[in-house]
Amino acid sequence: MKQLIQDLQSGATILEEVPVPQVKPGHVLIKAHCSLVSLGTERMLVEFGKANWINKARQQPEKVKQVIQKIQADGLRPTVEAVFRKLGEPLPLGYCHAGEVIAVGAGVEEFRVGDRVASNGHHAEVVCVPKNLVAKIPEGVSYEEASFTVIGAIALQGIRLLSPTFGETIVVTGLGLIGLIATQLLQANGCQVIGLDFDPGKVALAKSWGVQAYTVGEGTDPVRLVEQHTQGVGADGVLITASTKSNAVIQQAAQMSRKRGRIVLVGVIGLDIQRADFYEKELSFQVSCSYGPGRYDDWYEQKGLDYPIGFVRWTEQRNFEAVLQALAKKQLVVQPLITEILELEDYQQVYGNMGQSGSIASILKYSGQVALNRASVPISERQFAGQRGVLGVIGAGNFTGAMILPTLKKLGADLKYIASSKGLSGTTLAKKYGVAYSTTQYRDILEDPEVDAVLLTTRHNQHARQVVESLQAGKHVFVEKPLALTRAELDAIRTAYEQQDKTLTVGFNRRFSPFLQDAKKQLGAPGPINVIATMNAGFIPAGHWVQDMETGGGRIIGEACHLIDLITFLSGSLVESVVMNALGPDVRENTDNASILLRYQNGSQGVIQYFSNGHKAYSKERIELYAQGKTMVIDNFRRSTYYGFKSRGLRRSQDKGHHRQFELFLQSLKAGGAPIIPFAELYNTSLAAIAAVESLKEGGWVEVNRD
Repeated sequence: MKQLIQDLQSGATILEEVPVPQVKPGHVLIKAHCSLVSLGTERMLVEFGKANWINKARQQPEKVKQVIQKIQADGLRPTVEAVFRKLGEPLPLGYCHAGEVIAVGAGVEEFRVGDRVASNGHHAEVVCVPKNLVAKIPEGVSYEEASFTVIGAIALQGIRLLSPTFGETIVVTGLGLIGLIATQLLQANGCQVIGLDFDPGKVALAKSWGVQAYTVGEGTDPVRLVEQHTQGVGADGVLITASTKSNAVIQQAAQMSRKRGRIVLVGVIGLDIQRADFYEKELSFQVSCSYGPGRYDDWYEQKGLDYPIGFVRWTEQRNFEAVLQALAKKQLVVQPLITEILELEDYQQVYGNMGQSGSIASILKYSGQVALNRASVPISERQFAGQRGVLGVIGAGNFTGAMILPTLKKLGADLKYIASSKGLSGTTLAKKYGVAYSTTQYRDILEDPEVDAVLLTTRHNQHARQVVESLQAGKHVFVEKPLALTRAELDAIRTAYEQQDKTLTVGFNRRFSPFLQDAKKQLGAPGPINVIATMNAGFIPAGHWVQDMETGGGRIIGEACHLIDLITFLSGSLVESVVMNALGPDVRENTDNASILLRYQNGSQGVIQYFSNGHKAYSKERIELYAQGKTMVIDNFRRSTYYGFKSRGLRRSQDKGHHRQFELFLQSLKAGGAPIIPFAELYNTSLAAIAAVESLKEGGWVEVNRD
């Protein structure tokens, strides 16, 4: 199928061929009929992509600060590589979609195949959208009209925050697409509407609907205009839908408001607010967030949990439905807003010169035939028959593109597939790293006899199930940490592993770092040792999927397991028991500020300090080892210092062992032999991480099974 994307590095807008997405639980699969180009939002993305490096930096000053901090912590080269990699990730364009339901996922009862719906899907021939971001199109509303639903909801949410009442005077500053829709909705609400814009054509259109609209510019004082229309009282509310870097808009909004007036920002403007303007009138100011309550809440959008209507009357989905009802009742008329209707293949007529475009709304139509069962797209003509060590990658997230695929490419790995849920990220990575096929159906990989091994880089809650499926399909498995989130999942993996003559590897790469390898060599056979491993992990918001115990398992299970394996490798023993304590009086199982004490079977002791409240400029990882009157310190895998040893340590570019790990893994696939990490250690480390969280809840030591 075809999808529009924006290349942020080259600035090009591209119509990409990607696999058809597979419907997911709680989602709806929709075949497009048309989509609306949001000239304001999408123009910003296109112009950012076309900007040079200096202008990109000027537009993202907060990102520049993050880059400087990363240079201080990780060095120049890794930082530059990360920046270029991020800019190399194309962005899908569009969020105003209308089409027909062709499949519904598990748990979806509100929609059926054949329903006409509007959603926030991208400009693509087929989209997979969470059910709470989809609304049915009423009879009498065309697909073209319905494509205005989402942009209309943005205007409606701004109006809801403004809380206008019948008869009030509301100023709409900026008569672009959102502003023009807002004027109609405000009139339907019984308000006196004043519209302001620099474009005479848009002002004339607003006037045709009965709006008191004015062209502002040189010689026109918008504050005086509003005062004249309100007999000197001022506007009851100001809805700002303009896009400008100037601070004049917010200053004028304050000056034209009455005492205790309300100002709501929907657009993007300069916000250098003068305190006196707001203080003297006790004005209220609020920024509207997109479509309404539920936006950016994973529980609502991704997991389908609705807000009770008695407590949250207008969610984003209910705002969609309200806009569609307004279209059906002709309270909102959008036909005059349509500047052009184009076939998808003619997209360059819209995107080629967006900065100078005078369009209000452009509609893309989808009239082509789509092979709905085409889950895989060939990227190259490379053949794999008779080869050993052929790989399929399941998951196309940040780490896959940042570390795994670049490393595998350097090692000359035979990559036949990469699977991603929506197809775009997988296709992008496949083209960049020479993968033969991009697919949205990972079972194609498991069923292909040419594939010897599967690399799993999906979200943590999918690891255990996919490991079991891959082993049962007769594949060698490499899975990024964690191996599992629960004891039951671990047991299921062990059963599957013991029933198959295939290797299983977890991405515990640090043991393969030259710093750890040299430390192990210098220790020789030391007997019991003490290891203190500190991870300055950095802050992750509570709403991030990793912090969700069901999806990510928390950061202790999800990342601190690296440090458990590291100590296991250095000590040459297995964890016997574990206890964990966490920061703060109200401790939760997904804490990411914790201290873990490990007791090993050979008497070694490990201490893990996993903290998220440290400074970014400090080293992310520091390892201290004490044994036989000697000490080792490894700082951020960039240098190590030895005390009491013949060697003084190592100093080199940061190396956490990824390259060597995959080098050995590929060798094991082609030559056969034992797995690169013993299964007993994988199982023990994974169980110890789970037991650490259990100990926090139980308040004491937890034994880690030896079997």
